[in-house]
Amino acid sequence: MINSTLIKNAFERISGYISHTPLIESIPLSKLSGASVYLKCENYQLTGSFKIRGACNKLLSYQEMPSRIIAASTGNHGKAISYLCSKLKCHAQIYVPKNVSPIKKQGIQNYGAEIIEVSGASLEAEMMAQKDAQLQNIPFIHPYNDEKIIAGQGTIGVEIAMQGELPDAVFIAVGGGGLLSGIASYLKSIKPDIEIVGCWPENSAAMYESLEANQLVESIELPTLSDGTAGGIVPNAITYPLCKQFIGTKILVNEEEIASAMRLILQQEQMVIEGAAGVAVAGFLKIVNQYQGRKVSIILCGRNVDFHDLISS
Repeated sequence: MINSTLIKNAFERISGYISHTPLIESIPLSKLSGASVYLKCENYQLTGSFKIRGACNKLLSYQEMPSRIIAASTGNHGKAISYLCSKLKCHAQIYVPKNVSPIKKQGIQNYGAEIIEVSGASLEAEMMAQKDAQLQNIPFIHPYNDEKIIAGQGTIGVEIAMQGELPDAVFIAVGGGGLLSGIASYLKSIKPDIEIVGCWPENSAAMYESLEANQLVESIELPTLSDGTAGGIVPNAITYPLCKQFIGTKILVNEEEIASAMRLILQQEQMVIEGAAGVAVAGFLKIVNQYQGRKVSIILCGRNVDFHDLISS
């Protein structure tokens, strides 16, 4: 079970390997909404996204560092694994879907990991990677379906709690659900009435559709700017019951809303964010009038966006 003790232990374990990212007040968003809006800037994190937290907690949990590991990723998890393995002297094989973002693929390769492309979407890459890891008896590091990964992502919640008065609501983009599960597990343990708002792109909302159906279901996947949250959910995902337990509000946003949110943060805050971070901002903007007079945190989960996608959005 994910709990605050596991998350605090993860925080102590990884503190020397990650950046402790700022929580900054967004004056433009605060003025727009009448709320006090704070941005948790994981776009400033090492390797450009929150994923290094969970990956680091998992790798440092081994009593003896393996010489090889296998992982699957749409980009950010793989980039984090590749970076960490370059530091820890471990060979990494990263399985990616063929439609992986070129900039994220290059980011993985920059740190020396071996790329293995898999036909199909991210779920197919995950399943193939896990199968090959079992056949070769090599540790497999899942992007979200792992308690150590979730606890690592939950360290964002620890930092939010250390950085001031806790918010009334937190907006978080959801893919496999590891980020939300970790943050919510910690923040709910110290402020049970905090509102956890899950945000999805309409074009890829597997966890949303599963929560609506009250069981894990397959969903239709369309192209989305939020490639970091794209893809299906593995069977028996431990994030599903956590998302079901913690999410109080669910929001779907379309591609134009995501693009508009990315532009707004670039123009008003002079920060580059990727599509998944844009999903969380767009989710807030969609129901902005409900938060007047309240304190809100939005998780800017990463910055790894292709320059051409940023310009065209």
